[in-house]
Amino acid sequence: MTTPAAVRSAFDEPTVVPPARWTLSLVLLNLGVMAAWFGPIQVLLAQQAEEMAARDAGGPSKEVLLAVVLLTGASVSLVCNPVWGALSDRTTSRFGRRVPWVVGGTVVGAAALLLLAGASGPVWLVLGWCLVQLALNAAWAGGTAAVPDQVPVGRRGVVGGLVAVAGTVGVLLGIKIAELTGSIAQGYVVTAVVLLVLALPWVVGSRDVPLPRDHVVPPFDARAMLRSFWVSPREHPDFAWAWITRLLVNLGNWIALNYLYYFLTDGLGFAADDATGRLGLLVLLYGATTVLTTVVVGWWSDRIGRRKVFVIWSGILIGASSLVLGVAQTWPAAVVAAVVLGAGFGVYQAVDFALITQVLPAAAERAKDLGVINIASALPQVLAPAIAGLVLEVVRRSGGSVITDGESWSLGYGIVYAVGFALCLVGSVLVTRIRSVA
Repeated sequence: MTTPAAVRSAFDEPTVVPPARWTLSLVLLNLGVMAAWFGPIQVLLAQQAEEMAARDAGGPSKEVLLAVVLLTGASVSLVCNPVWGALSDRTTSRFGRRVPWVVGGTVVGAAALLLLAGASGPVWLVLGWCLVQLALNAAWAGGTAAVPDQVPVGRRGVVGGLVAVAGTVGVLLGIKIAELTGSIAQGYVVTAVVLLVLALPWVVGSRDVPLPRDHVVPPFDARAMLRSFWVSPREHPDFAWAWITRLLVNLGNWIALNYLYYFLTDGLGFAADDATGRLGLLVLLYGATTVLTTVVVGWWSDRIGRRKVFVIWSGILIGASSLVLGVAQTWPAAVVAAVVLGAGFGVYQAVDFALITQVLPAAAERAKDLGVINIASALPQVLAPAIAGLVLEVVRRSGGSVITDGESWSLGYGIVYAVGFALCLVGSVLVTRIRSVA
């Protein structure tokens, strides 16, 4: 499972490109984790919330219930990702620093998905999703840190692009599992199995490098670990700007995505089964565009040694997709938006990740610092459902229209998508403040 210690230290900056089989195994790991994350987020949790709201007419609406589930789960993610990353950095296992967390995260994550399959009410829905977030963030922290651990700077655009493709295909895979399995419970069971199977190749061939035998890990101090999560913007300004720009672009993206299923059902008037199929088609278009742009632009970015210009324009494209949805609330507009979003987000994930690995403060704390960066990805998952749910609820209570067919104008969704566009635009502009990366 590990690379012999004589090859290099865990703290060395990598100079040798990993073999293709290692990159493939990392892609499969991310594919499984993303399927386990986004199958529930995009379809299964929304369907469960809808069923529970229908059974309890006096309870919260499906939008509010889904917002609560996503909000609490993302709150767990917000805390756990940097914590698991920090603990990963100090792990002394002979199998390496990352492998134990990937193994534990995928096994517990699969068990949590099975728990969700039998969730009988809102409380169990919230608890089950929080456990999924708790576990999958451990696997995500370990797998993400493997890139700066083992991939030279000059190849991180390509490898980051492939990982981004895995994330996109993972979203599609999770939705297709939910669509084809025939029931919510079966969807969760199949997703759990897929997660375990796809994680296995990386666990077996991780090339993970253990900490040096003479490295002294200081005694665990919770306060010291919490203090380490603060990375001074004065000492590391580029790291701070990278964090802020990721927060804004991801917030704009999540505001647009969280209620897409309800946008198709309540907004465009499609029946539940039809909406699930159309959502799968949108994600397929999104994924195909992402694959085409990510690999090409990741290679292009590595070749010319530039990152910021790609990140800036990708953020603008992501925002433009929200604007299309908000202004023209029709099925053709949703198709166009999916293509534009795929082009923008694919480039963003590939090149932005490479950019971030170049502004990490310390090699000894790569997973922790990536965990801090990932707060900027997780926090939008907390804020986005709250913002979108609040806007939709306020509009509903104030008498604003709710879409009943593809030709109607919805003030609520229009505001939601306009906010997403504005956030992406501001995030793109602030990328120019990063100085140490071209």
